[in-house]
Amino acid sequence: MYYLYLVQCADKTLYAGITTDLARRVREHNESPSGARYTRARRPVTLVYSRKFKDRSAATKAEASMKKLSREAKLKLIK
Repeated sequence: MYYLYLVQCADKTLYAGITTDLARRVREHNESPSGARYTRARRPVTLVYSRKFKDRSAATKAEASMKKLSREAKLKLIK
């Protein structure tokens, strides 16, 4: 099982990614050097959206689509 997720950083920017373990990945973004470089400089992050996918391929395609959305469209998706 893969998850597409969206976190909101302390500076209110949004970051999208995929993972197999949401709790671990959010913890990494907040505490670990293995968090994304983008989020390491914008801690803490908060999980604001997630969606399950059966395989990595589908999650990766959804992530690419998510990253093409405007900020306004991402915020609308969250609500």
